[in-house]
Amino acid sequence: MELSKNFDHRAAEEKWYQHWLDKKYFHSEPDERESYTVVIPPPNVTGVLHMGHCLNNTIQDVLVRRARMQGKNACWVPGTDHASIATEAKVVHMLREKGIAKSSLSRDEFLSYAWEWKEKFGGIILQQLRKMGCSLDWDRTSFTMDPDYYQSVISVFIDLYNKGFIYRGKRMINWDVKALTVLSDEEVIRRKTDQQLYHLRYAIDGSDEFITIATVRPETIMGDTAICVHPDDERYKHLHGKFALVPLINRRIPIITDDYVTVEFGTGALKVTPAHDMNDYQLGQKHNLEVVDIFNDNGTLSEAAQIYIGEDRFAARKKIVAELTEKGILVKTEAYSSEVGYSERTDAVVEPRLSLQWWVDMKKIYGPALDAVIKDDIQFYPAKFKNLYRHWMENIKDWCISRQLWWGHRIPAWYDAQGRFVVAATKEEAAKLFADKYSEAPGELSQDEDCLDTWFSSWLWPFEVFKGYSNPGNADIKYYYPTQALVTAPEIIFFWVARMIMAGYEYMGEKPFSHVYFTGIVRDKQGRKMSKSL
Repeated sequence: MELSKNFDHRAAEEKWYQHWLDKKYFHSEPDERESYTVVIPPPNVTGVLHMGHCLNNTIQDVLVRRARMQGKNACWVPGTDHASIATEAKVVHMLREKGIAKSSLSRDEFLSYAWEWKEKFGGIILQQLRKMGCSLDWDRTSFTMDPDYYQSVISVFIDLYNKGFIYRGKRMINWDVKALTVLSDEEVIRRKTDQQLYHLRYAIDGSDEFITIATVRPETIMGDTAICVHPDDERYKHLHGKFALVPLINRRIPIITDDYVTVEFGTGALKVTPAHDMNDYQLGQKHNLEVVDIFNDNGTLSEAAQIYIGEDRFAARKKIVAELTEKGILVKTEAYSSEVGYSERTDAVVEPRLSLQWWVDMKKIYGPALDAVIKDDIQFYPAKFKNLYRHWMENIKDWCISRQLWWGHRIPAWYDAQGRFVVAATKEEAAKLFADKYSEAPGELSQDEDCLDTWFSSWLWPFEVFKGYSNPGNADIKYYYPTQALVTAPEIIFFWVARMIMAGYEYMGEKPFSHVYFTGIVRDKQGRKMSKSL
């Protein structure tokens, strides 16, 4: 038989990888040897893997193969993440190309398309890892929406709610007007954007005088509930306690004082729109101002705006500026550059708004996770990320965990017709709890429409791949947990790493891993991070 002059890597790789699988060389079972465990950062089932995953998984494979050569019982657990918002955005786009609107489908119909997407791309991802030669224990493959995993996520929600760590409250959030869901701060991309600063005259009620404010968002003036000036600004001292009229709609609003205002910026007078700006909301809370939400979920003007109802916010801006100009209210415009938030998933301009959501009170849970890293019980490589982690943890904010999506773990809250609710795994359990809580039998109960933030499931990953929560004390969790090393990207240090450490201490009483290695980030020629979305 004549040998080919060219080496056919495909034949060699497929032959030997299949041989390794047939011999179960990558499979691990608990025994008397020292364990060495690595859990894969589960790729999102939004598309196919790219060079960033290739780098990450190569490093993991090196660590795992080295451990085997040292005589350790190495277990590298594979799996994928359902990635609620990212996958739902992909499925919605795919349906749109077929001429199908999500709004025309029932929840179950939409989910059937999402599961088809998962089976297609989840399967491709796992095959790609095989093609790379990764020595993963395929018998242990997990998915964040496997039935056992799903139940654990729901049980953790119920447990944290019963402990008082989870609450439902109306607070300022980032809203994606395209995906129609709340976003976390980390899912908002801040970009320097060229804008216009509009100087507008507000008439002082009961006089011929005006006060001029500067804003980049004239379409929000209908939501103004105050004008704020610095208490020491001599220009406006005679206006303290007086009232101004909002242009175009003539709502009477107070002129208040607060040292939050920067005298040198713009005109030194600030319009306060508590429903549509994070800082304005805090100012409004401090001064007990009315909150007027002038936007619908899709970014069009609501009836509360009184004018241009139903118009898109940016189309309304043009019409409002034209009317302000025509009526002599617009004094001038000037070029202005500032950071604007964009949705990481849909690229829509994010709208800050007040919304009723579910939250985790992070100050009740973060302590052990901070101590573990500061005391080097968990070591970071490179060590510089330790300071970044410390800063974020010491300034931690409550975590908004609800998402207005269908693909994901559905929130186990049940409501009656009056909006009263209980938290339970099933409708039957909810009915019993409802009767106990309200001393009456409920009518028809309906489950919360929202799903949980993706990271609320993946923070259980290091122990739930071994059924550590759903089957505590089993042989696998005793042997393989805590794991040894995590290899991941630095941009998810807060999204995922910090939260896994919190969950590990809360539910296993122990750290989830000893070492975290942060890889470099693979970028394209424009400097953008490699991304399946791109």
